[in-house]
Amino acid sequence: MNKKIAIIGSGNLGTSLVKGLVESGQYNYSDFILTRRNLSKLQELQELGAELESNNSEAVKKAKIVVLAVLPQKINEVLNELKESLHSEHLIISLVSGVKVKNIQDIIGTNIPIVRAMPNTAIAIRESMTCIATSEPFKIHIPEVEEIFKLVGETIVIIEEQMTSATALCACGIAFFLRAIRAASQGGNEIDFHANEALKMAAQTAKGAASLLLANNSHPEDEIDKVTSPKGCTIAGLNEMEHNGFSSSFIKGITISAKQAKGLYTEE
Repeated sequence: MNKKIAIIGSGNLGTSLVKGLVESGQYNYSDFILTRRNLSKLQELQELGAELESNNSEAVKKAKIVVLAVLPQKINEVLNELKESLHSEHLIISLVSGVKVKNIQDIIGTNIPIVRAMPNTAIAIRESMTCIATSEPFKIHIPEVEEIFKLVGETIVIIEEQMTSATALCACGIAFFLRAIRAASQGGNEIDFHANEALKMAAQTAKGAASLLLANNSHPEDEIDKVTSPKGCTIAGLNEMEHNGFSSSFIKGITISAKQAKGLYTEE
């Protein structure tokens, strides 16, 4: 059985997917064919066993699953290059923000299964939140795609109209939470700790907070109530953050990100 996966556009997200799947123990580096304009940046993965291919069409011919991981602005060019090499036995998994199943079909035809997936870069350590969606004719292929992405984190199946919002909340969200951790570490640095100590403390505290919600299936305010006492230091800090627009800024960042994601792909 051919389990080869071609990653078309092996940048940060594509290579993170490869590393996460290999880390799961269900794949080897030799199961992947990687393409990229500058193949020298993939030398490390080649040394580990991955196959590099400068020609996208040739990569597709060798694979059963084709993962599209190029920029939205490049997708039409890539699809036009691939369309003669694709057939109904392929399964396309598109990681491209803002590009609908129909947009892809308009170039390659309607007989090739297409499923969209929106992971984030935590996929490299098998901690991604991956959102999956497709159009009605291809829903039969969702379990196969879920099986892949469950190896590298959590998955949720949504409707395709929600995929742009998923990009903002989950894919861009990695950067948002990292910025919050960075701010916390800077606060720690200002009050008493060396920068490396403050960063470790802030990151582990953030990890603990997220783990509490997931383990207890609880609401953030439930966990917040457990650490806020009357006239205490926690509520004083929270209120100061809110007075300065913490939640409002975070919400606005996500909504603006979603709006921007909608405009990333412009049909040629």
